[in-house]
Amino acid sequence: MLTERGKTSNTVFQISLLCFAVFVLIIPAQAAKMEQENEPAVIETAKEIENATAKPEKRLTPAGITRLDEITVTAKRHEEKIFDVPYTAHVVNSDDILFQKSIKTIPEVFREETGVMIQKTSHGQGSPFIRGFTGFHNVLLIDGIRLNNSTFREGPNQYWNTIDPYSIRKVELIKGPGSVMYGSDSIGGTVNAITKSPQRYGKGLLYNANIYNRYATGEKSYIGRMELSASYDNKVGIITGYTFKDFGDFVSGDGLLRNTGYDESDGDFKLEYFLDKDKKFIFAFQNVNQEDVPRTSKTTQSKSFRGTKIGSDIKRDLDQERTLSYIQFHWDKVSNVIERAKISLSYHNQRECRDRIKGSGSGEEVGFNVDTYGIWTQFESTSPVGHLTYGIDYYHDNVTSFKRNFNSAGMLTSVGIQGTVADDAAYDLFGVYIQDEISLGNFEFIVSARYIYAALDADKVEDPDTGKEICINENWTGLIGSVRMMYYANQHWNIFGGISQGFRAPNLSDMTMFQADSSFETPTTNLDSEKFITMEIGTKADFANWSAQLSYYYTYLDGMIVRSPTGAIIDGSPEVQKANIGYGNIDGVEAEASYSPCKNWTLFGNFTWVEGRSKQVEGGKKNYKPFDRMMPTTGRAGARWESDDSRLWAEAQTTIVDNQDDLSLRDRQIQAEFLQVVPQDIQFTH
Repeated sequence: MLTERGKTSNTVFQISLLCFAVFVLIIPAQAAKMEQENEPAVIETAKEIENATAKPEKRLTPAGITRLDEITVTAKRHEEKIFDVPYTAHVVNSDDILFQKSIKTIPEVFREETGVMIQKTSHGQGSPFIRGFTGFHNVLLIDGIRLNNSTFREGPNQYWNTIDPYSIRKVELIKGPGSVMYGSDSIGGTVNAITKSPQRYGKGLLYNANIYNRYATGEKSYIGRMELSASYDNKVGIITGYTFKDFGDFVSGDGLLRNTGYDESDGDFKLEYFLDKDKKFIFAFQNVNQEDVPRTSKTTQSKSFRGTKIGSDIKRDLDQERTLSYIQFHWDKVSNVIERAKISLSYHNQRECRDRIKGSGSGEEVGFNVDTYGIWTQFESTSPVGHLTYGIDYYHDNVTSFKRNFNSAGMLTSVGIQGTVADDAAYDLFGVYIQDEISLGNFEFIVSARYIYAALDADKVEDPDTGKEICINENWTGLIGSVRMMYYANQHWNIFGGISQGFRAPNLSDMTMFQADSSFETPTTNLDSEKFITMEIGTKADFANWSAQLSYYYTYLDGMIVRSPTGAIIDGSPEVQKANIGYGNIDGVEAEASYSPCKNWTLFGNFTWVEGRSKQVEGGKKNYKPFDRMMPTTGRAGARWESDDSRLWAEAQTTIVDNQDDLSLRDRQIQAEFLQVVPQDIQFTH
């Protein structure tokens, strides 16, 4: 089990309670004192407080539809409307998260978006497939800081669930390779979770407290959020919150699914301090702690669905904890040469422990601890050749891992050389990037490039052949580029396109994984980097009562790392090792549109088609076969009504999914009819 698990969360909770006492008990008294001393100041403060608690005027966005006037900071690394970026992008804000979608975890944020399919093993184990890619082929950022580290796996994993969606102000998704601007791993897409900041700044003392509760009967879950925010004299502001989640055993159409629930506690704190109107320091801290998250499908408590196999483990639970602390400095109007500058220093700790009891009664505890130190800089300058955005980023991982085996009596019998990844390991990821935005009449061009250096140093790795301890040391470099273009036909319609390279260096999961699942993966000592090229063309239209977005993309894969059987059997499971044998392509079409025939009504819909093929070995021969877990052709349509003040709304939508009968070698064990779903949804809120 994780040592001292949850102490940090409890500390944050105690701090939150203390702050709550300060705000609720002390500050009103101070406000009363201010009223006696300076009545006009209190009147202004009261107005600010009223504004702070008022509901935003902006209407909620229909599910699966993008507001093209939303602001994104991820596409170009500075603020720009989605309509004005030559990418397919989506933004989901906090109101949509809380009131429109009422989601539980971050992977659910984009569940209705085009080109995105959500895989969920359980409440605590969900992973989005973005344009056919999942796991370490997508990058998740928190305020621009990478969540991805060197232990991330290739397939669906649980790490996106370690971000508390109730601490997030908005989530941005940029589809397609983002490696040039955000480094290794960004192939399917880049997601930036931007955390909440103090809600209001103004003269004097401003403060407010929010409480949010969510209860769902079908999943027997309760989520509670307490949040406090305060600011003083446009100078300093803080926001702190605590979220508690209690997921009970899920109730499905076949009845109660036992051993599917778990508990989670999350704490966050942010302080902003303005030296003046152009200079700001930010300090932030957040902690997520999940206890006993079950992998129910691998246990005897799972239920068969039309012949699917029930697991053999008595228990397979996962403890997960993540802590992030960072300091950032934002500076506008730096000099005549530099318009804006940002510097970020961060410390990220991610820990996990898997507690497993096999069918024989013997058990094991396997896990790792990752300490990630990060720094990045970003500068913006206007030059004779265009608007430049440039900087560096560097992340260093220190990794320790463990494996402890127990007999059926619970006595320790042995200790492994490593856990799921190498013990006593380090991983470095360094990059230098530059982007140039050039405007020529109705055309805008974005040309960007990045140099990447990655190095792996693993001192304790178990040799799959001898069982002895070995070490692995490798490094990789890459120089990649991107060219994007946008043509403005008029102020409401544009056409965009481009070609972008993607790059992913092998990580500790690729090179040193030693783990049993449906197969038994063993370490590989010689892997090259993966390379991708994506071409995309699309169009956007944004008029008074309707908007639309359409795009087609084609991604070429060169030397993708895939698992292949060696022919050996380990502990009853086939041994697999990774190799750069993945060559193929993924292409797709994404479309969405919304239309408002009158003030209170909106009709909307979207469509996704995606197909991918790669070289795979079947019967000793290499053939082009479909990729694993490709999203079936999917269409959504719906209607939405809102009251004039947006406080009351109703929405009905239907999702139609085609048969996925073009299956990979791996997916042929699942009948295509399993993927036929036509969910319908009607929601009301006030």
